[in-house]
Amino acid sequence: MWAALRLSAPSLKFRRQVPFGTYHADFCSHAAKLIVEVDGDDHAMRVTTDAIRTRFLENEGYRVIRFTNSDVMDNIHGVVTMIAAEALTQKGRP
Repeated sequence: MWAALRLSAPSLKFRRQVPFGTYHADFCSHAAKLIVEVDGDDHAMRVTTDAIRTRFLENEGYRVIRFTNSDVMDNIHGVVTMIAAEALTQKGRP
């Protein structure tokens, strides 16, 4: 995922494992105010915890989008395309 973001969307300048309070975002573009989370199977059992974390990150002014590990492994091109589209949408928001 990291390599795909760096190669496919270099202008977004994604960083990985970016700290936000007590949390770390998997991937973050400060320029686009966008956080990308890649969730493993264990996230199905952490819905409430993930919702609290997402709310915190959104209160920091970021949009959070999530993908499963299988999304990334099976369709990296589609995932990166969706991230780029969301980043363009996010840049246009006030």
